[in-house]
Amino acid sequence: MSGWREATARRPWRISAKLLIISSVVTVIGFSAVCVNVMLDMRRGEEALARQTLENLATSIDADISRNIDIYDLSLKAVASNMLLPEINTVSKPIRQLILFDHATTAKHFGAIQVFDADGNLTIDASTLDPVPENRGSEDYFTVHRDNPNAGLFISRPMLFRGAYSIVLSRRVSDTDGGFMGVVAGSIRFTYFHELFERLSLDPADTITVLKRDRTIMMRRPFDLDIIGRNLNDSQTWKADNLRVGGSFAGQGPVDPTARLYARSSGTGPMFVVAGKPLSTVFALWQKEALRIGAVVLVLALFVLGSAIMLAREIGRRADAESKLEEMATTDALTGLRNRRKFDHVIDIEWRRAMRQKTQVALLMIDADHFKAYNDTFGHQAGDQVLVGIAICISDAVRRAGDCAARYGGEEFAVLLPNTSATDALEIAETIRAKVLGWSDGGAGSTVSCGIASLAPTSGMDWAVLVAAADKALYAAKAGGRNQSVVASLPKLSLVA
Repeated sequence: MSGWREATARRPWRISAKLLIISSVVTVIGFSAVCVNVMLDMRRGEEALARQTLENLATSIDADISRNIDIYDLSLKAVASNMLLPEINTVSKPIRQLILFDHATTAKHFGAIQVFDADGNLTIDASTLDPVPENRGSEDYFTVHRDNPNAGLFISRPMLFRGAYSIVLSRRVSDTDGGFMGVVAGSIRFTYFHELFERLSLDPADTITVLKRDRTIMMRRPFDLDIIGRNLNDSQTWKADNLRVGGSFAGQGPVDPTARLYARSSGTGPMFVVAGKPLSTVFALWQKEALRIGAVVLVLALFVLGSAIMLAREIGRRADAESKLEEMATTDALTGLRNRRKFDHVIDIEWRRAMRQKTQVALLMIDADHFKAYNDTFGHQAGDQVLVGIAICISDAVRRAGDCAARYGGEEFAVLLPNTSATDALEIAETIRAKVLGWSDGGAGSTVSCGIASLAPTSGMDWAVLVAAADKALYAAKAGGRNQSVVASLPKLSLVA
């Protein structure tokens, strides 16, 4: 008995196949979640870097445009101011040109400054002393200043001006009393924007859009004349809140269906700039990395799960083999009942349980009558058949899950009946005896004697007391003529038939 307990204690802890698979799945899910989180962080990082680059690009373009507009506006202010000089109408044309346009800004992309009177007629042109007569009284840049004394610098919609596509910058000329005297106007040609954009290192699908504060498109790269002059406030699918000052937006823009990341400049000038880059380009490198990492994670996950399944199967096979070996080690090979080793282990467990729960434990000791003589007369094979028949009768009578029927040794059998009184144990013993008797009438010619003992163990008592009592009752049954059941009376162990 002690050897069995020691062997059980030395048995290594065994991982179940289900636990291995569950732990592997949890590990794979956890590792995948970490990788997904890392890849999402990488994606956010790529987007943040692209947003910062676009913001810097839009801000630098905005600064260049604002600087040139400010410079040109200074020239317009100077001309408007000099038009109020008393002697301006008395001096010669060359002197007047020198007074008005001496400090005017000149550049290849800037059109010549012109002065129009209160009726819209061209009176002075910086490019010539004798300008060709023309009237601009119907143009927006003229009517705005005529009707609004506080218009300040006005930037027109993109238009064909003096033979070139341009934007017109204009200011009001007022007399000392604030009366309308006319308009001074100049232009910035589209060639300025084209040259500015060509200096930038941009992908073909990148966009640069220059807009007025009223959201009119002044210039766009890639250049499309049909888009120039369009006001985004007229768009039904694009809202001003999509792109606030200094903000960004990811998605489909108002001009074409390509999904882009847009960033708006934070300048305060009369125009602002929006830079855009396709989302497919922004996340191209991230997508490659995500696919590579995803493929590696998938391979590792499949490897881990495949290994776990193989190990689980191996553990299952080993568990089955160990169960079979344990079954073989605890089962009597001839009768199929538990062997003496298993019986000693079970009675030790049930004895301790009955002691804790203060319940009765019953034991039947069963012995084949006249077995030696039968074995000597008919041979060992016939004797083995008798033992198998008795074992079958015992198995038929003992059906509870907690009961333990065992071959105790030789022709002797033991039946442990937890939580069973002596009366119930006697009934079971008589059932076994009757089954054996009925079976022996068929030609085996064998009977059994049964010794029965039942008690509730107390502290300090060993289960050997129960075995000794049942064994003593068995000998009493044999001494009384065999083929009978005898109950041991405890604790005095007196015997009654």
